[in-house]
Amino acid sequence: MTLTKLLTGAAMALGLATTAMAEDKTKVGFVYVGPIGDGGWTHEHDKGRLAVEAEFGDKVETVYVESVAEGPDSERVMTQMALDGADLIFTTSFGYMDPTINVAKKFPNVKFEHATGYKQAENVATYSARFYEGRAIQGHIAGSMTESNIIGYIGSYPIPEVIRGINSAFIHARKVNPDVQFKIVWAYTWFDPAKEADAAKVLIEQGADVVLQHTDSTAPQAAAQEAGNVITFGQASDMAQYGPKPRVSSIIDDWAPYYIARTKAVMDGTWTTGNTWDGIGAGMVGIGEISDAVPAEVKAEALALKASLADGSYHAFTGPLNKQDGTPFLAEGDTADDGTLAGMNFYVEGIEGDIPQ
Repeated sequence: MTLTKLLTGAAMALGLATTAMAEDKTKVGFVYVGPIGDGGWTHEHDKGRLAVEAEFGDKVETVYVESVAEGPDSERVMTQMALDGADLIFTTSFGYMDPTINVAKKFPNVKFEHATGYKQAENVATYSARFYEGRAIQGHIAGSMTESNIIGYIGSYPIPEVIRGINSAFIHARKVNPDVQFKIVWAYTWFDPAKEADAAKVLIEQGADVVLQHTDSTAPQAAAQEAGNVITFGQASDMAQYGPKPRVSSIIDDWAPYYIARTKAVMDGTWTTGNTWDGIGAGMVGIGEISDAVPAEVKAEALALKASLADGSYHAFTGPLNKQDGTPFLAEGDTADDGTLAGMNFYVEGIEGDIPQ
């Protein structure tokens, strides 16, 4: 055999091996509603993506597109990811629900995972975290620490996930302080620092000395810091740079274990559709360090509440509770089932104002 043939054969073998290695890689895509530098929701999802890379090394390839608007543009992005060879695509915002279902029908061999939605298919699973458990802890701290008895809440969109959080925070604030009032401003955005800052400033002007948020930027933290005697809580991410005050604790979304497990399931062929809804006990919801700005007694109570939520001995929605109009919601000792929580479209008794339609 000539040297030329030997070299040609070696080159072909190397090419085939390289192709096989490329084919063996599992490609995982992520569609983000905000920028990865938002300091909140998308930042934490991207930490999960990086955890997948760290776990599987060169066995995976991850791709992402950030700041994708909910609606038709998200469908375009998902379609392109599937066409580019993604084996698994995580779509990480509620408004991606119908686009995810639509694209999944066109690519039956691609697995899709949709965060915070409720529509599933043979190749579409759903997942979310029980953020309302973290809101219960925030409500306890907020109700204990407010001096004005006015707690401000920045809502993103009036969907069940956000309404659950408002109700949970209010219930637990009222448990420790029956005089608490909630003022709610709807920002109609997940991430818009200017709008979020304006919302925080409006609430502070209305007398709120505690501001909670279900939006993704750190702008409300900065507004509270500028105002002075106002406390806040990190949303989705720790936002610890604003501690020990105004940020006195946080809800932290830890998606990494889920993303690693679901990627592995695709890799080993065991992936199936389903719904995952985990909370503090499973570690999907973390509680950021409670700072020394919180009185020791209140901190101890908050940690005890966290422990009881984690081990299941206490449920954040435990009766007696009424709906806003005074009609019964939960009798003494009863707890809300997941179906009711998943579709929650009402305020509990004591919250003023209407839910926007």
